[in-house]
Formats: sequence, structure tokens, C-alpha cells
Amino acid sequence: MKRIFPSVRSGLPRRAFLRGILASAVAPMVVLTRVLGAGAGAGPSPSSKISLGVIGVGAQGTADMGMFLGHRDVHVTAVCDVNQRNIERARQMVAKAYGSPDLKVYSDFRELNADRSIDAVLMALPVHWHSIPALDAILNGKHIYHEKPMGMSFAEARRVRDAVKKKGVVFQFGTQQRSDQKFRWACELARNGRLGKLQEIRVSVPGGKSGPAFTEQLVPAWVDWNRWVGPAPMTPFHEGKLSRDNHENMTNFSLGMISCWGIHHLDIAQWGNNTDETGPATIEGTGVFPKEGGFDAVQSWKVRFEFAKATPVVFVSDGTAGFDHGVRFVGSDGWVHVVRGDIRASSEKILTDPDNKEEALKDRLPVSQEHTRDFVDAIHGGRRAICDIGPAVRGDTLCQMALIAVKQGRKLRWDPVGETFVGDDGANAMLQPRPFRGDWRLPAV
Repeated sequence: MKRIFPSVRSGLPRRAFLRGILASAVAPMVVLTRVLGAGAGAGPSPSSKISLGVIGVGAQGTADMGMFLGHRDVHVTAVCDVNQRNIERARQMVAKAYGSPDLKVYSDFRELNADRSIDAVLMALPVHWHSIPALDAILNGKHIYHEKPMGMSFAEARRVRDAVKKKGVVFQFGTQQRSDQKFRWACELARNGRLGKLQEIRVSVPGGKSGPAFTEQLVPAWVDWNRWVGPAPMTPFHEGKLSRDNHENMTNFSLGMISCWGIHHLDIAQWGNNTDETGPATIEGTGVFPKEGGFDAVQSWKVRFEFAKATPVVFVSDGTAGFDHGVRFVGSDGWVHVVRGDIRASSEKILTDPDNKEEALKDRLPVSQEHTRDFVDAIHGGRRAICDIGPAVRGDTLCQMALIAVKQGRKLRWDPVGETFVGDDGANAMLQPRPFRGDWRLPAV
């Protein structure tokens, strides 16, 4: 098998850098001098372009990278992946966009993160690889576009949050629905009383799947399977496990759709519920897991979150009786239901005046037209992105708590200030990361 990474024991030194300090509410924000000072004209000057490295150029990584390639003030300069087929596809995309195949290809994400010429990183890896490379990038002073979910445990998410606050970098979570006008509008209708008193928020997302077991295959030369598995428990190779639709339903590599899909719509529920800075008081739920086959993540579930000073949220897998895919805000005077590409309501009157010109809404939410663009503008402007680390961790925590409640099979109490289950050692133990394989560890902050 071809090895495209050196041993993990090689341990590269960290090269954190602070070249431009702008004030923020939580920490100094790093904005490199070469991305400042763009003037008017036909396009950005070379000194104003953001140099972007991409860690993970699979399906999601290349989709995100394609958006960044369309920004004239961004230059994708480096990529890293353990799959040579992914690398070749990324090379072709960059060559087509820039007219040149000039691209750094790193064999170790730590080398990319330590490259001082790189300003920002897009991290789009399988879930079990989210926290370690992201922490390494942040601690090297890189702004980060962090694909969802945060990781495999609450403790990993908290460690990333600590690093972002310490280094003051721009963080954008990959919950791109906050940059969609329909989702923002639904949240504003809910927060401004257009539905009457908000009574319940209903969230439905695709559930998990079942299927046959994967037979072992020989590892091909174009992928380093040992490094793809990385900190996760070792499992025999099968090419099907490289597919996102498959490995996101395997608990070796993911928490399942309750997290991978759940974070998108739960993030919108949090936004519309005005609970970005807090969490629920109680959680309870039930779920079903596959009994055999190649997929073992939770397949279907129904979970209820109760808040001390906000509206209850009911979170289910698609197909649950009485629920439709998407997010529904239910009030005393009506409801609004939003999904990707569509918004509908209990009456046409609720959906009049989408531009808020006739009857001003007092509680207006930040406006972003496109998620990667918002990230770039946040770096240029020295501000926080629309889905900064605070809301990212709070929303992701709901996914974590939902799965823990399903597994515990009883009502749990949560302290949103201390971010811990109240008087419950068993549930609190499930907030911690599982043991990492080999020498892999979470970087200290």
C-alpha cells in the first residue's frame, strides 16, 4: 500500500502568528496584513487576496472549494487529502478556475497548517477527523471554514471553541442555511410575534439507514487507509466506506444523521428560538438502531428539548407521523414551515412583505447572501462570521444531547451555563471523547 503520509510521530512544530490585531468581543481577531487594504478598481490587489488551504477534497470539500474558487479575492493555494483520486480532481478544478495547475499538495495536514503563506483553511473531512486538524489549523493562526458537525463529542467541540477564542481567528460553521433568505425570514417571523406566541418548534431531518455488511477488500494504492481511519478504531477496508453517504452512518466515523443532518435544521431552530447563547433544561427521547448489517448509527428517533425561557423543540427523523421534513415554527396565531428552496405558512398573510418594507420587524437577523462569501468578508472586515463558534457549539450540542438521551432512555437535565448534565455521571461520561487510536491526541489549547 502506498504511504502518502509520514509517521504521526514526526511531530511538526507549531507556527502560530499574529500579524494584525482587531478588537472583538471574545478575543483579538487575527487579520493578516496581506488581506487588508483592498482598493477600488477592476479587482483585488495581490496583497488583498486570501490564501486558502483545503484539508479534505472529497465530495463536500470540492463543493465548498468550488465556491471559494469563484471569489476574486481568494486564491486556493494548497490542498491535502489521503485519497489521490480526490487530489487529482482538485488539481483539475484549480487548473480550470485559474488557468494554471500551480497548487501545493501536502502529505500531512500539519504541514499545510504550518505554512505561513496560508491565511485560512477549509476543513471538510469525515466527521471522525474534524477536531484534530481543525484545532491544529486554529492554533497555527488560520481562519477556518469548519464543515459540520463539530466532531464526535461535546468535549472536542468545546476544545475547538477554546482555541478560536484564544487565537481570535474568524470561524465559520458549515451550516449554510443561515445564509439563505427563506430560513432567515422564517426565523424573523417567529422571533417578532408574526405567528403569535411561539408554542413549539418542530424539526425533521433524514434518518439513518440499514444495509448489508461490507466485505473486506484489498487496499488500493491510491488511498492511505490507515491514515483515512486515523484516530478512529481500525476497520477492514472497503471502497464503499469512503462514500460520505455510508461512513456518516457508521459509528466508527460519525454519530449518524442525528448529527450530520440534524445540525442543519437544529441550527435554524436555535436561531428562530433566540437560544444561540444557551441550551435546553431537559432532554428526553427514544430511537431505533439497526440490528445487523454495515450501518450501526441511530436510524430513527424522536427527542424533545424543553428550555427554561424559550420554546420547546421536538426533533425527529423524517417519516415520523405528524411531521414534515424541515423546520416548523408553530405559534398561537399560525405557523411557518421552511425547507431548502421553499417556505410556506398557515396563511398567505404571514408571508407578505418578505423585504420588511411595510411593517418593520424590530428583531432583525444578520444578512448573508452566500456562506463562503460571508466568511471571506468577515476576514476582510475583522468581524465575526454569521455562524461563529458560539452558535456552532450550542447547536451541535443539541445533536450530542439528543443521541445521549436516546441511548440513556430517560429524561436528562442539562445545565446550559456549566454545560453539563445535572447529577448524572453516566450521561456526562458520554460528553467526553472516545479513546483515540495510536498516537493521535487532541492538541492542547
